Amino acid sequence: MEDTLVRDKLQKGIYKVINPLVMGLIKIGFTPNLVTVTGLVLNIMVAIVFIKGAEQGNRGDLSYVGWAGALILFAGLFDMLDGQVARLGNMSSSFGALFDSVLDRYSELIMFLGICYYLVSHHYFISSLAAFIAMIGSMMVSYIRARSEGLGIQNSGGLMQRPERVILLALSAIACGITGHFIGGNYKYYVPGISFHVFETMTIFTLPIAVMAVLTNITAIKRLRNAKKALEAKGR
Repeated sequence: MEDTLVRDKLQKGIYKVINPLVMGLIKIGFTPNLVTVTGLVLNIMVAIVFIKGAEQGNRGDLSYVGWAGALILFAGLFDMLDGQVARLGNMSSSFGALFDSVLDRYSELIMFLGICYYLVSHHYFISSLAAFIAMIGSMMVSYIRARSEGLGIQNSGGLMQRPERVILLALSAIACGITGHFIGGNYKYYVPGISFHVFETMTIFTLPIAVMAVLTNITAIKRLRNAKKALEAKGR
């Protein structure tokens, strides 16, 4: 319950900051669906940056990761804006809500496609597996909520909802790109007496992905259990 209250307060604070931008978009003719499509296009660009980094960059060049992170953050802003444009512009509709949810899933899957492609291309195989598991968890978190609502159950909450996922991926990618610029993308730290490294620059990006792989699936399982309890309480 406390997480929800903190989250609501934080969301209200963010909306106060972005509402002038929302009003500006409404004035120039942006509709909620157009904002949603813009977010999808930006996430396609994120995937392109990762794929370009995989094809043209080398393992030690983490600048592509940093730029992709900045773009993830920018695309995430549009994920927040579409709902506010609908509310403040009195343009809410059931289809708009469905359209937003569907394109959000496409956006996230396309983004993870780029991340997995980059990691596999540069031989971060375990990290690419973690990214794939994080993608599965992300989709299940959203799916269980949607399916629960279809059964008349409100089933949100938990860690690693979409805003948290976007912020974690964006900030870790940006931090990885910046750190790579200063200490080098090939930096590795070895503990004396151990033959393999315990840290490298890329860990700044891949470790949060591994954390996300765990937490998204924990959130999905938690939501499934909540749905079970709610259905049992209704005798269904």
